[in-house]
Amino acid sequence: IKNFNMKLNKKFLKEYLNSVGPVGFEYELGSQKLWMENIAQYANEVEIDNYGTAYGVMGNMDSDFKVVIEAHADEISWLVNYIDSKGFIRVIRNGGSDTQIAPSMRVNVWGSKGPVSGVFGHPAIHIHDRAKDITLDSIFVDVGASTKEEVIEMGINVGTVITFTDGLMELGNDFYCGRALDNRIGGFMISEVARKLKENKIELPFKLYVVNSVQEEIGLRGAQMIAQVIKPNVAIVTDVCHDTSSPCYNASKQGDIESGKGGVITRGPAVQNNLRKLILDTASDKKIPVQLSASSTSTGTDTDAFAFNGGAVSALISLPLKYMHSTVETCHKDDIKTVINLIYETLLNIEENHNFKYSR
Repeated sequence: IKNFNMKLNKKFLKEYLNSVGPVGFEYELGSQKLWMENIAQYANEVEIDNYGTAYGVMGNMDSDFKVVIEAHADEISWLVNYIDSKGFIRVIRNGGSDTQIAPSMRVNVWGSKGPVSGVFGHPAIHIHDRAKDITLDSIFVDVGASTKEEVIEMGINVGTVITFTDGLMELGNDFYCGRALDNRIGGFMISEVARKLKENKIELPFKLYVVNSVQEEIGLRGAQMIAQVIKPNVAIVTDVCHDTSSPCYNASKQGDIESGKGGVITRGPAVQNNLRKLILDTASDKKIPVQLSASSTSTGTDTDAFAFNGGAVSALISLPLKYMHSTVETCHKDDIKTVINLIYETLLNIEENHNFKYSR
């Protein structure tokens, strides 16, 4: 595989994957700011919109033909919804947060006076009438306070955001594991594409936007907004998808996807067939391994926002991920490199004013 042994920017990988960027607070809590500082090394310009979607612009700055490569910056989290008289905190979801994994997890509560350590409390196994089904009604956060007033004095109030504390680690020799790989690993990969373009002195014939969108986890909101601002001709989106080789999945129903076998190319209504073919032809030509998936209606990713919110020629390249929306999201190191290379090589095959129409 060409450039398969490329050296990743591991310093940025660890810093960015360990940063904090919950839905609606991507820039405020530092994650998006860190991404912008990194992309500024490679892009001609760096911009941010009113809600925090950031992008670097590079390539032919005089071209009217605009190509986007995109990931989303936000991570699932929780919001304070109620503080009771004894100082216990009830929460609501901020994105697709899983109540099943919350009990006994450590958290940071991002109050106005700085982060406060807390835990999702959990009744002991000895308590036989404890809730069998873990729901929003049965989980709560304990920050070591005895009264509501004490919690408020800590800088915590209704609407304060809460994140899990788990950080990035290596699992065996081949895997990265941690929280929010969905989809900060995507933000890392598109920034590495920009780095490769810069270091290889590639002069793209079109204007390239490297976009890190906010608020994907609550309905593709950031991508919908930025699609209206940039109005791209082409959008290549990267997100994560399920590794269905793990226990408890059904590959015959959910697709046959396995970590270590390459990025995943989707076919479905939101994916423009000629762009998808260009990506697959590129993979074949450069001997980059890929896997295939089908999407019956929408992809559920920012691909839909670019395709259906202005008609950009759009495609999706996904990274297989184990244990999505948990604190132990796990991906294969080789897949990261293959996705970076596939996006990079595909960009080299796109011409200025490239005609992707079915009838020419």
